[in-house]
Amino acid sequence: MVSLADTAGAVASACFITPLGDQMANGTNPSSVTEDGIDISEDVKILHSMGYSQELRRRMSFFSNFAISFSIICILAGGITSFQLGFSAGGGAAIGIGWPLGCLFSLIVAASMGQIASAYPTAGGLYHWASILGGRGWGWACAWVNLLGLVFVVASVDVGVWVLFQNFVLVGMYGMDPASFTTMHQIIAVALILISQALFNHVGIRATTILTDFSGYLIFAVAIVLTATMLYAAPSIDLSRLYTFTNNTGDAGGGVFPAYDGFWMAFLIGLLLPAYTVTGFDASAHTSEETVNAQKTVPRGMLNAVFWSFLFGYVMVCSFVLAMPDTAEGAKQGGSVIFWLLNTTAMPVALKNALMIGIVLANYLCALAGLTSFSRMIFAFARDGGMPFSATLKGVSHKFRTPVAAIWVAAVLAFLSTLYSPAFNALAAGCAVFLYLSYIMPIGAGLLAEGKTWTQFGPFRLGALSKPLALLSVIGALGLLYIGLQPPFDILQQYGLGLLVLLLVGWFGLARSRFKGPPMGSLIAQRQAEIAAEEKAMLN
Repeated sequence: MVSLADTAGAVASACFITPLGDQMANGTNPSSVTEDGIDISEDVKILHSMGYSQELRRRMSFFSNFAISFSIICILAGGITSFQLGFSAGGGAAIGIGWPLGCLFSLIVAASMGQIASAYPTAGGLYHWASILGGRGWGWACAWVNLLGLVFVVASVDVGVWVLFQNFVLVGMYGMDPASFTTMHQIIAVALILISQALFNHVGIRATTILTDFSGYLIFAVAIVLTATMLYAAPSIDLSRLYTFTNNTGDAGGGVFPAYDGFWMAFLIGLLLPAYTVTGFDASAHTSEETVNAQKTVPRGMLNAVFWSFLFGYVMVCSFVLAMPDTAEGAKQGGSVIFWLLNTTAMPVALKNALMIGIVLANYLCALAGLTSFSRMIFAFARDGGMPFSATLKGVSHKFRTPVAAIWVAAVLAFLSTLYSPAFNALAAGCAVFLYLSYIMPIGAGLLAEGKTWTQFGPFRLGALSKPLALLSVIGALGLLYIGLQPPFDILQQYGLGLLVLLLVGWFGLARSRFKGPPMGSLIAQRQAEIAAEEKAMLN
C-alpha cells in the first residue's frame, strides 16, 4: 500500500529535472537498442505485452519528452497571444490570482494522467487508456474529442505565429502597413507554415527532437530576458495590481468579450488564459513509444512541463501587468495589448527585435510539437482501426520510422480548421475546452475502475491521492467546458453539437459493430507473431 507521504514525495520529485541514465545494451538485437546504444528492451517488452510492435524509433530522453510538452505549452505562445483572455476579463486579478489557480488545476490533471500513462505507455495514450478503463466505445469517443482538441492546438498556434510575425517582424521591424494584410495573406502564410512543420515531422523524430529540445531552452531564455526587461521598465512595482479585480469585459477590454455584470463570470472566463496556455502536455504520452524508460519518463515529463510553465509563465505574465504605464489603457488594447506594451516600453531596438524574433520562433516550434502529438494520435487510433482509411494512416515509413500519412493528414486538418474558424480567440478556447474534456475521459473512467477492473499500475502512483485528484480533474474540466461555451465563443457550441451528433451516428451506425479497440486479453497473445513480422520489416 502506498502511503500519502510516499505519494506526495513522488509527485514532488517528478517536478525536478534529472538526466536520463546511460544504460547500455548488452544484447545485439537492433530493435532493443537505440541509435545511442541505450537498452530499450524493457520498453519493447512492455509494448509487446500490450499487443503492439516497436515500429516508431525510440530515442527520446527524459529532457526530450519533457521538452515536447513544454514546447506545446509554450508560455511564449499562450502567455502572449492569449494574454487578453485573462486581462480583458478580470484585469490584474485574472493574472495574479487566476494564473496560479488555473495552473494548479493543470498540475492535478497532469498527475492523474501521469499515473495512467505509467501503467499504459503507448502512442495515442488517451484513447488507449479510455478504452481499457472505460470500454471501447468510451475510448473511441475519447479519441475523436482529443483529435478535435489537437486540431485546435495546431491551428490556433499557427494562426498566432502569423499574427506575431505580421505584427512583430513585418510591422514592428520593417514598418509595413498593418492594414495591407488580408485574410488571404493569413491563409497562404498558415499553409506554408504547416507544410514546413509537416516536413520536419516527416523526416524523423530525431529532427523533431532536436528542434523541440532547442525550443525548451529558447522558451526559458526568452521568458527570463523578457520578464527582466518588463520589470526593469515598470513605472513602479505595484503588486496590488495583481490582486485587484477590474471588470474589463465589454469596451473596457477592447471588446474581446461582451459585457458581463458582476465579478464571477468575468473572473471565471479569465481562467481561459492559463487553461489555453498550460495544455497540450499529453504530447509526452503520445510519444511514449518513442521515449526511453517510458513508464517513468512520461509522467515526469508531463509534470515537469506543467510545473515549470506555471512558474516561469506566472512571473512573466505578472511582469506584463506591472510594466503597463496605465492598466486601463492597456486593457483597452484588447488583443493588441502585448504589441502596445512592447512599443511603449523603453528598451534597446536590438534587444526588442531579438525578443520578437525569439517569440515568433518559439510559437513556430510550439505548433511543430503540436503536429507531432496530433499525428501520433491519428497513427495510434488508425492502428486499431478507428480512423477512416486506417490501413493508410497506420503506415510507418521504413526509412524515417515516422507515421508519414498521419503527419500530412494532421497538417491538412489543421489548415482546414483555420478556414472555418479563422479567429484566434475561438480557436484558443476550443483547444482548452476539447483537450481538457478528452483528458478527463480516461481519468473519469479510471476513477470508477481503480481497484476493480483497473489493477495494473506502473511505477508512478498517486496512492491515496488518486481518486480525490481524479474527481477534482473531472469537476474542473466540466467547469471549463461551461466557461468555454459562453459568448463570444458561440462557434464552439456548433463544434460541440456537431461532434456529439457525429459520435452518436458514427458509433451506433458503424463503429459499434466494426471497431474492435486496442488488443486485450487473448488477442495480445495472438498478435505476437504479427508483431515479430512488423518489427523485422522495419529493420529491412
